[in-house]
Amino acid sequence: MATVHPFLWFHGNAEQARDFYLSVFPNGRALDTVEFTDHVAGKTVPHAIFDFELEGQRFTALNAGSMPPFNERISLYIESKDQAESDYYWNALTAGGGSEHPCGWLKDRFGVFWQVVPQAAIRLMNDPDRQKADRARQAMYGMKKLILADLAAAHSGRA
Repeated sequence: MATVHPFLWFHGNAEQARDFYLSVFPNGRALDTVEFTDHVAGKTVPHAIFDFELEGQRFTALNAGSMPPFNERISLYIESKDQAESDYYWNALTAGGGSEHPCGWLKDRFGVFWQVVPQAAIRLMNDPDRQKADRARQAMYGMKKLILADLAAAHSGRA
C-alpha cells in the first residue's frame, strides 16, 4: 500500500527544523537520517535527509540547496482540542522569528506555513444555521490567532 507524507526542502537547516518540530510536538520522534553528496555542475554538494514523525504523521526534511521559499499554497494543519492547546502550538511555532498571519495561519522561523484551528471553531463555522456560521467566519477573518471565545460570541450574535 502506498503512503503519502510531506517532504519539505530546506536550505541548509533541515536538521534544525526537525529538532525544533520534535521539541514542539510531544509525540514526535526522529527516524532515519541519510547523508550523501551529489555532483552538480562540477560541484560536490552535500545533502542530508531527515525522516521524523509528529503525532503519528511521517515527514521528510531535505537539507539541500536554495529553492523558492515555502508559501501559503500548502500548509500544515493542526486541529487542536481547545484554546489552551491552540495557544501552545501558536506560541511555540511563532517563537524565535515566526510570524502571525490572518485566519489562524502562521509561518514558523523556517518559513513553513501552519494553520492552528480549535475543533470547536470548525463546528461554529459549519453550523447548519448559516447566519451563525457566517458571523463566526466573519469574526475569523479579523483575527490572526483564532480566539474561540470571540468566535463563539460572534456565532451567538453577542459580538
